[in-house]
Amino acid sequence: MGKVRLIDIAEETGVSTVTVHNALAGNKGVSSDLRMRIVETAQRLGYEPVSSGRQKDKAEDMGEFHKIGVLIAENYLAQYSTYYWKVYQELSLAATEKRCYTTIEVLKKEMEKKTFELPQIVMNNSIEGLVIIGEIDKRYIRKLRLELEMPIVFLDFYDNEIAKDAVIADNFYGTYQMTELLFERGIREIGFIGSIYATSSIMDRYCGFQKSMLEHRQTVPKEWVIEDRDALGQVGFELPNCLPKAFVCNCDLVAGITVEKLKERGYRVPEDISVTGFDNFLYPGYADMKITTYELNTKAMTKVAVDKVLKRIRNPKRAGTLEVVSGHIVWKNSVKPKIT
Repeated sequence: MGKVRLIDIAEETGVSTVTVHNALAGNKGVSSDLRMRIVETAQRLGYEPVSSGRQKDKAEDMGEFHKIGVLIAENYLAQYSTYYWKVYQELSLAATEKRCYTTIEVLKKEMEKKTFELPQIVMNNSIEGLVIIGEIDKRYIRKLRLELEMPIVFLDFYDNEIAKDAVIADNFYGTYQMTELLFERGIREIGFIGSIYATSSIMDRYCGFQKSMLEHRQTVPKEWVIEDRDALGQVGFELPNCLPKAFVCNCDLVAGITVEKLKERGYRVPEDISVTGFDNFLYPGYADMKITTYELNTKAMTKVAVDKVLKRIRNPKRAGTLEVVSGHIVWKNSVKPKIT
């Protein structure tokens, strides 16, 4: 018989490779009887533990598969589910390339806001690390950090106090570039659409917008900074009577709705008013609008997130860090051409 792998022990004992790994590594979550049976089986088969250095870098050679849990809040999926499903699909592909399984669970509103129950994928001890996609209630994050010993990586959300191990898009400079694009075309009267305090991403995008406005010595009237969603995250807003010459929108969905509202009032886009988006994601019903936007590099973001959680699994004492992934401007038809 060749070199004994964890998967061989798992097949012999009828458990997962994750359970075998946890048992042999002395991790919690394995009963004493099962741990003894796994250890005895490993000894009987002649399993030889791999040195820590090689184990960190070459776990694939042993036939090991790490299992990563993915958590997405229900409110992100209730009305416009496709964007975060796309992110999860990219994450799943990135994990597969690293020989990892992913298991997804939707965080119900009741759990997140009231009961603070732990996710089932955590309760049944079936994962080694957790990736949380999108911003969730900070009280719930504190609960997870208090009760879980596994690594947690945040994707598309960062908080210096409770969510330091994170991967985010360059929301600040991405929106700064979109606003500069408008100034390059001679547009100086610009509004922003997005609920600034709804998420950290929208706040970062607003700050990028304001940096550009301040550099050009432009002030923004209060009525041109428009809230776009309610406390539950449902998107809906009205435009003011007096309009600027352009709107910087915090996402493509809001940009699409803005274009519709402008056309209903008889304005042409971009001849009369220019509109920019963010994400470069085509929401149902808005695919034909061709909105000039800032495209997120979701493939790079998810790959970084998988790498981070694997490094924390292999080295639990590793410090959490923030990784910012840049995207790029995608020029379409919602911004008027540059005057030459």
